Amino acid sequence: MTRAAVIDGVGGFVPPRVVTNEELAQSLDTSDTWIRSRTGIAQRHYVEPGTTTGDLAVEAGLRALKNAGAYGVDLVIVATTTPDRPCPATAPSVASRLGLTDVPAYDVAAVCSGFVYALQAGTAAVTSGFAERVLVIGAESFSTILDPGDRTTSVIFGDGAGAVVLRAGERCEPGAVLEVHLGSDGSMADLITVRGGGAEERSRGGTPLDEDRYFRMEGKSVFFAAVRRMTESSRTVLDRTGWEVSDVDRLVGHQANTRILHGVAEQLGLPPERAVLNIDRVGNTSAASIPLALADGMADGELKAGDRVLLTAFGGGATWGSATLTWPDLPVD
Repeated sequence: MTRAAVIDGVGGFVPPRVVTNEELAQSLDTSDTWIRSRTGIAQRHYVEPGTTTGDLAVEAGLRALKNAGAYGVDLVIVATTTPDRPCPATAPSVASRLGLTDVPAYDVAAVCSGFVYALQAGTAAVTSGFAERVLVIGAESFSTILDPGDRTTSVIFGDGAGAVVLRAGERCEPGAVLEVHLGSDGSMADLITVRGGGAEERSRGGTPLDEDRYFRMEGKSVFFAAVRRMTESSRTVLDRTGWEVSDVDRLVGHQANTRILHGVAEQLGLPPERAVLNIDRVGNTSAASIPLALADGMADGELKAGDRVLLTAFGGGATWGSATLTWPDLPVD
């Protein structure tokens, strides 16, 4: 028997407030047509004042645990770029609120690749024997770090959380995480960044710049880097798994932009209809996007038991990563 981490439950949550393209167009020099044509996004969800990333993570975690029929885990990992506080990490609070006392918990910061990074960490914890069950959550309240006057970022991002429960099982089981590939290039740090709030800013002294409080992204450079790195990483993980591209039933990529996702599918030689998409409804939710897409894909019937699934993402750092798995037979609420 080859011990493996098996997906045993999935859950997703977005805050109730819906922000349409038309609403954003009232304060930005943009339109619904412009946003849809460049991003594929029709709407996104924003947290209300007082709602935090931890709140979203708790709700998604609860749903994943319920879906798995298990309310105890040995480890909690939260992937996020928008933690509730710079210190401490958000994960211990999330674990406590879920009733998971005395359980190790930590955050992973890899921006839009965060869930794949956290999935690798959770998988390693299971396969090494450190844990029998792991709760992996991707959660973001990205609206709290967006410059409301910057149409290049404000129209793209949204808030939400998604989670999976991993359990110890066998590699031959549906739901088994088969291979994970990760990479990074720190020389690209300024492509996707929030410059303020850290030691770099504080060590400089002086008055912090207002603009450094907000998320910034070099859109054109990110586009080309994302397509390249997601494609390369996907090929690497497929090779490690022993799959041909034609073996992939579903591509679940980071929901960054429909043009990026279709570009990756095209580079790989996958029909675009094999890509699971929910970006039109939720926007780019960074570390939450892949688990949210998994939850939505399962609910919509796009993911079926036994499907061979390829996950891939690119995020700030720069970071990237991909994973292969077979889809489990899970109850659909």
